[in-house]
Amino acid sequence: MAGLLLRLLGLLLIASAVGVALSRAPDRPVQTLVARWALPPSDFIDVKGQLVHLRDEGPRDDPMPLLLLHGTGASLHTWDGWAAALKPHRRVIRIDLPAFGLTGPFAGQYAPDDYRGDTYARFVLDVLDALRVQRAIIAGNSLGGEVAWRAVTLAPQRFDKLILIDATGYAFTPEDIPLGFRVARLPVVNHIGEHLLPRALVAASVRSVYGDPSRVSSDLIDRYFELTLREGNRRALGLRMQQLEMGDHAARIKTLTLPTLVLWGSRDRLVPPANAQRFVADIRGAKLVVFEDLGHVPHEEDPSRTVAAATTFLEAN
Repeated sequence: MAGLLLRLLGLLLIASAVGVALSRAPDRPVQTLVARWALPPSDFIDVKGQLVHLRDEGPRDDPMPLLLLHGTGASLHTWDGWAAALKPHRRVIRIDLPAFGLTGPFAGQYAPDDYRGDTYARFVLDVLDALRVQRAIIAGNSLGGEVAWRAVTLAPQRFDKLILIDATGYAFTPEDIPLGFRVARLPVVNHIGEHLLPRALVAASVRSVYGDPSRVSSDLIDRYFELTLREGNRRALGLRMQQLEMGDHAARIKTLTLPTLVLWGSRDRLVPPANAQRFVADIRGAKLVVFEDLGHVPHEEDPSRTVAAATTFLEAN
């Protein structure tokens, strides 16, 4: 019996070692990711010493460019569908926020390891300055939505309209937190996660934010997985999770006076759909469109329907 137990223990140790080996995922230098994820029209610009990955498409004479901000763990690619639909008639600017995509952690003149909401909002204003955009329409999903409304409260004269898509800002209790986010929030485990990253964990996280998980393709998982491996991103995500300000600045939302569209997926299990009603109640005149079959990233899950609602709003006087 003792011999059998020892053999079983040995097999478990071997299986564990194989699992660790297969899950080993060291940081990747940004240069190794550019060939696949920074194809034209991608560009990189210097913003106060921070190298920023962006795509700037559409007519340059558009007097009111549209700036698109992604959510936690995502990248500018989440807006591919919207950009394709809008760029024939509008200037569409989308960026990888620091700590995500190919932009990587804060650097240059920015304080290292500071991933609070207003830090991101000031960064967005710096990006507009670098692009010489004096006034814009701003849209964001999840974290990007929070960064968007924060930027408007810091510099209301810079923005004409606001689009919030399953945005954060209020205190809330998630029905389900993506597994990758849960790992990033654990003080010890997140350090291990800087070296190990099972692709299956990323796949489960992406599927959990879709209303219909069957829409999640292998290529989509590849994108989230590989860009998470960008050097420094996993460490920065852990810091971001530790610095969450759940509802601490929600009172500022009531100061917003610009035309606002709130888009929401009713199957959002991360940020409750009830929060959509809170935005509409706090922002005078805000309009709400709910997509019954979509989840936390409706603009990515069904670009055509969501961009149609956005286009109606953008074209209204």
